[in-house]
Amino acid sequence: MSFSSDVKAELARQHSKAKHCQIAELSAMIMQEGRISVNPLALSFETDNPILIEKYSTLMRRAFDIDVGEPLGSQECKKIVEAIQGLYLEKTCCKRAFIRGAFMASGSMTDPNKGYHFEIVCRTPEQAARLQELMKEFETEPKVIVRKNYYVVYLKEGSQIVDMLNVMEAYVSLMNLENVRILKEMRNSVNRQVNCETANISKTVNAAVKQIADIELIRDTEGLDSLPAPLREMALVRLEYPEAPLKDLGKYLDPPVGKSGINHRLRKLAAVADAIRESHAM
Repeated sequence: MSFSSDVKAELARQHSKAKHCQIAELSAMIMQEGRISVNPLALSFETDNPILIEKYSTLMRRAFDIDVGEPLGSQECKKIVEAIQGLYLEKTCCKRAFIRGAFMASGSMTDPNKGYHFEIVCRTPEQAARLQELMKEFETEPKVIVRKNYYVVYLKEGSQIVDMLNVMEAYVSLMNLENVRILKEMRNSVNRQVNCETANISKTVNAAVKQIADIELIRDTEGLDSLPAPLREMALVRLEYPEAPLKDLGKYLDPPVGKSGINHRLRKLAAVADAIRESHAM
């Protein structure tokens, strides 16, 4: 199954004990996926998703003591419609249940291994606005877009999707998503370190190549004996240890010199080489 299906399968097993929460969840499912007609008064809920059918049946039985599949009388239908249309989401638990029902009916999630995306598709702008405001109450920042005459409430931030799974009480899915996020962050951290190390190595190699080229130019034109003793010693050590980093080069000098001293001498050698190049260019 997809990650989205796994989330819904988990939510299908999440049952609120309070009747007001059961009605809130059922109301969201009917508003998202069902149909209510006024004349004649009728209620329909059609879906090919067996998990959704099972959850709908359970909620109808617990909240209204009605078995789905049996003919729905006008009084029973009226009772359900009045409960749905008169629904006032005041308690936090009911708001959680409503969002859970909306997601089960028309929500989906992208596999977190591929990206972060959580959405619930609404049929009207009013439904989308109501759902957006409810989700905002749980410190998330959902946005709404129009897609093929539908209104989609969505989240793109991984941390906010984790929060929404917590709101809907999909705790197993939440942990699975967090595990994926941790692995992604670890990979990204390792990649950044590797890239940084690679860049540093490349920079060091390029600098060493330039230093050796400068020294060889001085050797082949003016001769290393033309250099002051400290620079001549530096030039000879660099030629002998072309791959050594600066911090190690200083150990081969007598007396040893620190990294700043090595840098100073190499800059002096570079200046001598540049002067030679300028004189030959004239």
